Amino acid sequence: MYDQFGDLLAMTLGSAAVHIGMLVPHGERTPVTTLVGLADLAQDRQTEFLIDALHPKPGAHVLDIGCGTGGPALRLAERTGSRVSGITVSKRQLAQCEERRTGHPAAARVDFAYGNAMALGHADASFDAAWSIDCLPHLSDRPLALREALRVLKPGGQLLCTEFTLRGTPTEAQTSAYRELWACPPLRSFTALVGDVEGAGFQVVRVQDMTANAVLSSELMTALYQDRRAEIEERYGKEVLARTDPLMGPYREFCTNHVGYHLMLLRKPGA
Repeated sequence: MYDQFGDLLAMTLGSAAVHIGMLVPHGERTPVTTLVGLADLAQDRQTEFLIDALHPKPGAHVLDIGCGTGGPALRLAERTGSRVSGITVSKRQLAQCEERRTGHPAAARVDFAYGNAMALGHADASFDAAWSIDCLPHLSDRPLALREALRVLKPGGQLLCTEFTLRGTPTEAQTSAYRELWACPPLRSFTALVGDVEGAGFQVVRVQDMTANAVLSSELMTALYQDRRAEIEERYGKEVLARTDPLMGPYREFCTNHVGYHLMLLRKPGA
């Protein structure tokens, strides 16, 4: 999905990263004049917030599981002095990561590679910390990915992840629209998420409900889809619009009424 439609997501979600933006800021307002500018600003705010939440020490080695187009990994290294290794299953994203890395102030401390979150190609206890931003929702086996993250962390290492959860009982049409647009298995409850986390062997350090940002991001995506419809048609053709147009209404309803979004900071037991 990211190989074929990653640029469409950038057109409607924002291009600063590939994750939900912080459209509900904490105590400040920064004026913007376009919806695209708002989307990029929100994603940058979210990246900064997540960096503060993980807060790795200078020199720590951090694994970015599902690194998207590389912006958050580079910013994490730049702000904290840590080393960051990012992985993604999208070859197009990997190329975009390398483009972002070229000439970046933190380039020497960041590397990117093709990798599968459910079968990490790293030795046990390789990393001091890890984060996974909006990656878990795509995975066919979330418990396996959490166990893999636990395996490659050193004892006492922390994993920061964000995850979408299910609220209420959506219609089949709403669920199908969300699943098709996000290329993901069915969402599950927050209780199920906690069960997967604890079942993998993690200790929960912090949980933060950020659902408002997910809901507003879907509103912004819907508006940008309509606003940039001509560009999308030029890039992807009428067939993609014909497939996507009927999904936007139920997708918006699903996000407004049934999506939850949480940050979780987890710790591997040990020293």
